[in-house]
Amino acid sequence: MHVLSSRFLLTPRDPARSRAFYGGALGLAVYREFGTGEERGTVYFLGGGFLEVSGRSADGPAPGLRLWLQVADCAAAYEELRARDAEVVRPPVREPWGLVEMWIADPDGVRIAVVEVPEDHPLRYRP
Repeated sequence: MHVLSSRFLLTPRDPARSRAFYGGALGLAVYREFGTGEERGTVYFLGGGFLEVSGRSADGPAPGLRLWLQVADCAAAYEELRARDAEVVRPPVREPWGLVEMWIADPDGVRIAVVEVPEDHPLRYRP
C-alpha cells in the first residue's frame, strides 16, 4: 500500500467547541471546510497530515487517542497556548530521552503531546 496522504478523523461531543479549540487555541490553519451548521466539518493542516473535526459523538473520541505535535520551540508554544487559555496538563519538561515535551488536552480530554526535538537529539540525524 502506498499512502498518498493521511488525516485523523475526530468526532467530538461538541463540534463548535472543538473547532474553537483547534482553530483558535491551537491556531491550526484550515485546509478546507465542508457542510453547513451542525453538519459542518473542518479539516486542519497538521504538519505532514491533516486533522478533520466533523460530526458529533455522544461518547467523544476514542479514550486512548493521543496526538503528537512537533514544534520548533516548546517554551514559546507553552506561552502562546497559555495566552489562548488552552488547558495545559503539564508544562514543558526535558525528558530523560532528550525530547522537550508538554501535554495539553482538547475539550473532550484528548491528550496532545507538544514536542520539541533539540538540535543535539539523535532524531535529527540519520546514521
